[in-house]
Amino acid sequence: MTTPPGLSASWVVRTLDSAAFAQAFAHTAIAAVFAQHLVDRTAGRVTWFTVIAGLCAVGAAVLLVRRREFTLVRLIPSTLVLFLGWALASVTWTTDTSGTVSGWLALAAIAFLAVVIANTRDTLQTVRALADVFRVLLVLSLLLELLSGVFFDMPFTFLGIEGDIAALGPVQGIFGTRNSLGFIAVLALITFYIEWRTVSVRTGVSLFSAVLAALLAALSDSPTVLVLAVATAVATAALGLVRRTRHALRRTVQSVLGATVIVSAMVGYLLRERIIAWIGAGTDFSIRAELWDQVASFVRVEPVRGWGWFGPWSRTDFPFNAINFALGDRHNSALNAYVDVVLQLGWVGLLIFIAFAGLALGRAWLVASERRSILYAWTPLILVTVLVDALFESFPLHGYGWLMLVLCALRAGQSKSWRENIRDAARPGSPAAGLPDDTSTGTHGIAR
Repeated sequence: MTTPPGLSASWVVRTLDSAAFAQAFAHTAIAAVFAQHLVDRTAGRVTWFTVIAGLCAVGAAVLLVRRREFTLVRLIPSTLVLFLGWALASVTWTTDTSGTVSGWLALAAIAFLAVVIANTRDTLQTVRALADVFRVLLVLSLLLELLSGVFFDMPFTFLGIEGDIAALGPVQGIFGTRNSLGFIAVLALITFYIEWRTVSVRTGVSLFSAVLAALLAALSDSPTVLVLAVATAVATAALGLVRRTRHALRRTVQSVLGATVIVSAMVGYLLRERIIAWIGAGTDFSIRAELWDQVASFVRVEPVRGWGWFGPWSRTDFPFNAINFALGDRHNSALNAYVDVVLQLGWVGLLIFIAFAGLALGRAWLVASERRSILYAWTPLILVTVLVDALFESFPLHGYGWLMLVLCALRAGQSKSWRENIRDAARPGSPAAGLPDDTSTGTHGIAR
């Protein structure tokens, strides 16, 4: 261990610089973010904010102690900095300055936790940490659903659990809504699959984990689960095709796949009513259509810069209160991340967000198609799931959805970007020096 100048080699520094502490921090940060609803309902919103603030302070200390392993230009994607900067700039034109500052701090805090995790753990270690957390939270969700719907036969209203598991759903688990549970179950399935393929855990554990996630995804009865499952399956098949294609033909295959995606999106839009009826999401879509129509009327008033960043909607601030009043509802978001960005940050914010997410997906896809290890498939598959879900929910703009988006963007940026050309500023043997960190399990470099 190399101790940075000005810091004594005390037990605090040694602890912060250790592999065990990095592992514990990743598990704790991921669990805290994904358990937000549970903590809110049992200990209060202030408690959750305090936990996140404490984790950010600890994460800052970790980066300080290990600062020689990083270079500032490689620490965070420039598009993420630009998006956060534009969101912060909206404080100058927002309808509620304190609300925007609070929303931005929550956005930046989750992003910072992702930065710490991505720069202290490699992809395999990140996958294993996520899998461990998913297993615990999904088991807890199933147990509480069984207690509510079978043993006590009463809803746990303080957790948002309706107790319908005996009727085969819908169930919500500890995540508040069936759509949240379904989304997290799909993320868990992808993670468990990669964990199994990399032989990170015993086969029995992998099988139990996959069955658990699939069961809760089905019991959630969320119409978005089917869409996410199809999108993930198609992305997996396409990525497998590219990986098996000879290097000389990959560019052609990639172009054909890109054109196919565009055509399929157009056909899907033209046949949207039939598809919606087929998956039984007519009611959900009609609610979203009415909501988006109302949002569009306010976007036309502030099309370029939006109304200011809030993240989840404030029910007392304009224009969110006006939208909910017109609809006679109590929406917490636009139920579409892209629509939400346009409303809050305008078309400028949307372009920045698309650049951020699009570059992340492009980089992750290229890395996964060029490298042999199945481990590299985790990042693009998770990104596909998050960005498709963004069409139906605003999860990718806050909480665990935002954490996954930023974490995957960081993983992709570390593997393939213009930053790879920056070698002279990196200490040999560090992640910045371009080592194949995602295949190491030792205690050197980023795998510490």
